[in-house]
Amino acid sequence: MLGSLQKMTSALAEPVQYRLPVGAQAIELNPLLGKKLTLRYTGQIFCVHCAKKTNKSFNQGYCYPCFIKLAQCDMCIMKPETCHYAAGTCREPSWGEEFCFQPHIVYLANSSGIKVGITRQSQTPTRWIDQGAVQALPIFKVASRHLSGLIEVTLAQHVSDKTSWQQMLKNNTAPLDLPAIRDGLLSECAEQLQTITAQFPDSPPQLLSDAQPLTLDYPVLQYPSKVKSFNFDKEPLVSGVLEGIKGQYLIFDNGVINIRKYSGYEVEVVV
Repeated sequence: MLGSLQKMTSALAEPVQYRLPVGAQAIELNPLLGKKLTLRYTGQIFCVHCAKKTNKSFNQGYCYPCFIKLAQCDMCIMKPETCHYAAGTCREPSWGEEFCFQPHIVYLANSSGIKVGITRQSQTPTRWIDQGAVQALPIFKVASRHLSGLIEVTLAQHVSDKTSWQQMLKNNTAPLDLPAIRDGLLSECAEQLQTITAQFPDSPPQLLSDAQPLTLDYPVLQYPSKVKSFNFDKEPLVSGVLEGIKGQYLIFDNGVINIRKYSGYEVEVVV
């Protein structure tokens, strides 16, 4: 099978079910656990937006022209609290209206320890799966990405907003009492959250006090004790026994590879 990689798609199940898109086709990955899998990078990269050939990938799959002009590649996507739509400087106002001005969820997740994050409501639980979270709990539902970012920055003063991918892949993650952590954060940040809420009187954040934690299970035969990461740019051939899938990583008996990082890379896949 030959084609450009895209990030793995997933379906919530016990365990999570994964598919690997390769061009117009997709490979069911769960049945391949315990089997040899080979990925050979051809040396060609095609932009995930415009499909043009590019010598280098930017922001996980974009050519440089798309990287500098698309709103989805702007810094405010990584730091939504810096949203500049109201200033009239959004790169693509229509895109922002479609993707940023829709319901977002502020959540707690346990991937490599506790973290706070945000995602579009339509992307739950996909976002948590992509991060390799073993637990997740929605905290707030809000009307825009900007508002979710302001709340995230406030909560991130007390808990991390990052995941250690190495620890996530080693599965060194103890179960946490997410509702108790949520209640503690809400108490610590009460004054700041009230200030944020006052800025959005027409669409205040909705506290999801009745939400229950979601537990996620991944298709992994064996977790690595040491994490060695494959890099297509240095070694075009990745081959080994597939021992697991977690987050956006394939776990082989001889290393791991982040599929999302190589979106747009043309790869030949052999089972």
